[in-house]
Amino acid sequence: MNHPEGAVTDEVPGVAPRLRDLRRDRGLTLETAAGRAGLSPAHLSRLETGRRQPSLPMLLGLARIYGTTVSALLGEVPPERDAIVRGGPLGASEADGWRYRQAGGSGRAMQALRVRVPYGTEGDLVRVHPGEEWLYVLEGRLRVALGETLHDLGPGDSAHFDSLTPHRIASLDRSGAQLLFVHTLLQSSAAELCLGNGIHRL
Repeated sequence: MNHPEGAVTDEVPGVAPRLRDLRRDRGLTLETAAGRAGLSPAHLSRLETGRRQPSLPMLLGLARIYGTTVSALLGEVPPERDAIVRGGPLGASEADGWRYRQAGGSGRAMQALRVRVPYGTEGDLVRVHPGEEWLYVLEGRLRVALGETLHDLGPGDSAHFDSLTPHRIASLDRSGAQLLFVHTLLQSSAAELCLGNGIHRL
């Protein structure tokens, strides 16, 4: 299942050449990388040339495939192994309605983000990939689908699951939901498994 291509925006400047360079550095063809990300080669090509801008779910998927972080894809690399990440009003990035702020250091086996999920996000987008995910709802209500089971979470609720479980998330509130999100950064041949029609590999 491919992402909708949407309109070109200027919210994620400079990401196109990094996507192209990372793919080439990993020795992946356009077709192979696109297949792992659940995108068409034409769509990935448009992302790499800046004619389309990736959403945050796309960035998360591409970061996993290339063994890096969303922050690195966006050129927001903090000092290596910095143990402290300061809060504050600056430093948030937005892509396709998702807003996130780095909440953990770089160069680690996990990536931690503070994320705002817009209303109705990922209603039909199912993700499957190696690793683990943990999320904690700070504000609003979130629907988490794990396999065939739906879970409605509120502030203070959390979910921790194997990411090979087909999953999707959506905000139940028109104002969106705020959450802490942690996922493992893994490169694995399991991402190439045929997971069936309608399963989006991220």
